Amino acid sequence: MFIHFKQKNYIAMQFIFPFSQILTMRGLALKGALKDNQLEIITNGAILIHNNIIIEVDTYEKLLPKAKKLSAEFVILEQDFVLTAGLIDSHTHLCYAGSRAGDFAKRLEGKPYLDIAKEGGGILYSVEKTREATELELKNSLINRAKRHFNEGITTCEVKSGYGLNVKDELKMLYAIQKANQELSIDLISTCLAAHTIPKEFLGKSNEYLEMLSNELLPIVQKENLSKRIDIFVEDTAFNIKEAKKYIQYAQKLGFEITIHADQFHPEASILAVEVKALSADHLEASTEKEIKILANSDTVATLLPGACLGLGIMMPPARKLLDNGACVAIATDWNPGSAPMGDLLAQTSILGTYQKLTMAELWAGITFRGAKALNINDIGKIQMGFKADLLAFPTNDFREILYAQGKLKPEIIWKNGVLHII
Repeated sequence: MFIHFKQKNYIAMQFIFPFSQILTMRGLALKGALKDNQLEIITNGAILIHNNIIIEVDTYEKLLPKAKKLSAEFVILEQDFVLTAGLIDSHTHLCYAGSRAGDFAKRLEGKPYLDIAKEGGGILYSVEKTREATELELKNSLINRAKRHFNEGITTCEVKSGYGLNVKDELKMLYAIQKANQELSIDLISTCLAAHTIPKEFLGKSNEYLEMLSNELLPIVQKENLSKRIDIFVEDTAFNIKEAKKYIQYAQKLGFEITIHADQFHPEASILAVEVKALSADHLEASTEKEIKILANSDTVATLLPGACLGLGIMMPPARKLLDNGACVAIATDWNPGSAPMGDLLAQTSILGTYQKLTMAELWAGITFRGAKALNINDIGKIQMGFKADLLAFPTNDFREILYAQGKLKPEIIWKNGVLHII
């Protein structure tokens, strides 16, 4: 319907053309502000891929002789398409059970998020429902959400645990993530967020809870290779900076990478993220000039979650200031049952750009190679030689239309690890 193959037999080398535009993301800085005139846009473009790797990208005219010489399979597009790198969602909570529509209704009535959490709603409600769910139920619901995400162009997605809050149920979540990943085209990157908040059975004993996680859970996670990443929520309803630092340092001794839920309602946790050399500090709605400057002068990625701001009705994070000060800014959905149930990366990215006056270049960087940086992955997020062939074809002749449509323009063709999927 949209493409046809010049040859009938599958050949690992593919020559895909013509694209109205190819948005490569090549040559862009990892940190700081970006201008749209820095974007490389190849018109009448083509790409050579071999198995799951990009061999070369250029104009159709320049690549055609090489494609013939290599006896590549010709994949011919029959309408206008813009080619982009696969999108990267570097912060989600896709593995959960239950709905928090009740919390949303309370917020509409004016009750603050933290007050709802203190009354037994919020994260602890999701914990109750997730503990009741079986591993199979969690896996199947995660698969359904991840498939929707993939169809909307997300080819790599981080997924956190954190609704079990005990050894048994945190492991149940991590097993569900691992098994779902084996059945999906999308790549799921698991993160152990057992330090999401303090469970009811440990109220008033946060240090004891973190010690239990350190002594009983983390060694199993490490031994069974269930995750290479540890997260912790530093906030009034969760853990303070002193507690978090001790837990993080222990996790680092075991070899885990670190990310931190930071500065969502109160500042300073992002300073801890920089101090412990975390891969990313996520949220940052409450970051002040002090935190912004410290983040900007570090290698810690500032991961912004506009979906949570929409769900909670709070101010957007200071994206413009972070970029202008030189930070590496990634954008993710925070898809979760409480504060960010939308889970639409393109829509949220467009809205963040509108409110914070970000350029197209900054927005695309945030959901491609800068998101990859937050996950410590260095071969996705750009269309260039040697990178994985995670690619999206959008039905338009102008890449600007994608974010202009505020989430309504989705890809119609996806290549994941070089395998073509018609959506």
